[in-house]
Amino acid sequence: MNITKDVNSYDAIVVGSGISGGWAAKELCEKGLKTLVLERGRMVNHPTDYPTANLDPWDYPNAGKPTQEDIKRQEKQHRTGYTTRKYRSHFFVDDIEHPYNETKRFDWIRGYHVGGRSLMWGRQSYRLSDIDFEANAKEGIAVDWPIRYKDLAPWYDYVEEYIGVSGQNLGLKQLPDGKFLKPMELNCVETHLKDSIADNYEDRLLTIGRTAHITEGTKPGKGRVNCQYRNRCMRGCPFGAYFSSNSSTLPAAEATGNLTIRPNSIVYEVVYDKDSKKATGVKIIDAETNKTIEYKAKVIFLCASAIASTYILLNSKSDRFPDGMGNDSGELGHNIMDHHFKAGAYGKFDGFNDKYYSGRRPNGIYIPRFRNLGGDTNQKSFLRGYGYQGGASRQDWSGSIRELSYGKALKEAIMQPGGWTMGLMGFGETLPYHENLMFLDYDKKDKWGLPTVTFDAEFKENELNMRKDMIQQGMEMLDKAGFKDIKPMDSIGAPGLGIHEMGTARMGRDPKTSVLNKYNQVHSVKNVFVTDGAAMTSSACQNPSLTYMAMTARAANYAVSELKKGNL
Repeated sequence: MNITKDVNSYDAIVVGSGISGGWAAKELCEKGLKTLVLERGRMVNHPTDYPTANLDPWDYPNAGKPTQEDIKRQEKQHRTGYTTRKYRSHFFVDDIEHPYNETKRFDWIRGYHVGGRSLMWGRQSYRLSDIDFEANAKEGIAVDWPIRYKDLAPWYDYVEEYIGVSGQNLGLKQLPDGKFLKPMELNCVETHLKDSIADNYEDRLLTIGRTAHITEGTKPGKGRVNCQYRNRCMRGCPFGAYFSSNSSTLPAAEATGNLTIRPNSIVYEVVYDKDSKKATGVKIIDAETNKTIEYKAKVIFLCASAIASTYILLNSKSDRFPDGMGNDSGELGHNIMDHHFKAGAYGKFDGFNDKYYSGRRPNGIYIPRFRNLGGDTNQKSFLRGYGYQGGASRQDWSGSIRELSYGKALKEAIMQPGGWTMGLMGFGETLPYHENLMFLDYDKKDKWGLPTVTFDAEFKENELNMRKDMIQQGMEMLDKAGFKDIKPMDSIGAPGLGIHEMGTARMGRDPKTSVLNKYNQVHSVKNVFVTDGAAMTSSACQNPSLTYMAMTARAANYAVSELKKGNL
């Protein structure tokens, strides 16, 4: 890639190189715009910069578990319980070097490098429906989305066909069908539960997860081929089998000759010109030299993630915007949402002892939302709904190690798989509460002299009531399918733990109550677009990244059209 030139003027600037930033770069470059991508972290090249992709647990001391010293440097990243394993911790930030503040606990899980969290994401890819886009208006919650499903549908098609999403079409109103590659296979216990649900319920079903993995053919990018079923995705995939910016959209942008990418570039301000009423560019601090540089462009896309993009807008103050760029509504930084999860059930299954499975499928099952869809599905104790993710597997020898500590019995146990277990974990929608917010603390600064973020957000009664139903229904479905030793699962954690931050610069119809319009433009600064999770007006219960991609492609198409018309 073209890494850093001594040129300060471009047609477009994209801030962030993750899922949204990669798509913005691809679309803008392919439409002929000389585009600068600014990434605050280091360079990561596909496929050479995935140092742990082929290492096994025995290649690490303690099978890769972090030491106490490791945890001290990644204390907040460690709250997930899985991101700080030695074979993936290098893709997550050092909390001491990148601090933030918590009025209430918030688990801000971040990766600062080219590709961002597109290298480590869960890859579950679901469309939002009109049920989701219309819910706020129908229920009088927050503000109405300025778009509906028909506005995003062709862009969902466009994105899915490009990145490669495997899955099944189901004909559900709450989960629109898509352009899918062949689905991954359910195992025998998952199929048993699927059949039991079909026999016992008319309002729900079980399917394989819709995931951004190539299961047939190839897709554009750097050598993108079929998934190898290694399930080492968070280390970076040298096969390019799952979608990431590094293997897909950034190479496409690079191929145009229009891309310049500058790593180690901390964007801290969008520069505003009061005469033109437009942004003229951005200011950065070089993370390595501390040098301040200003870059200029006709169009700016903020794709740094929900918190980081809003941080930049809040820190972009001027006489016109004393409370942050585009903050005429006072909503900038408010309405933080994240999915609440880790509520459901798990149990054991007696049977299928002669069955096993091949490979390590990097995907699970999905039970789409079945609550509050009308009629008998409506609930009195909570609004909106949830879906389940999970899966079945066979236990290994480790469950018996205490009893079989040595000798022949241990050897036999190692060679034989244990019994089947099944887990159902709900992912629930969180409502957009104005009082759930982030703000900048100018008294507590980071190593570059920039203000730090403070979070003040929590789950509320609606989410807590929903979790009770997530647990009850999970246990009931397992029970009806004949599972044994069924136990509830409930570990709510805090917002942020789902790593689906949303809503801090929401879209809306009215500049008095929202930050962005229907094309993700800042209402009052028409050449600034925000297309990451910050734009979300409500959260739905589906994983949101596919929606970010569709919104980004749509916004880029609109921006180039408006630029050619002279409107930007």
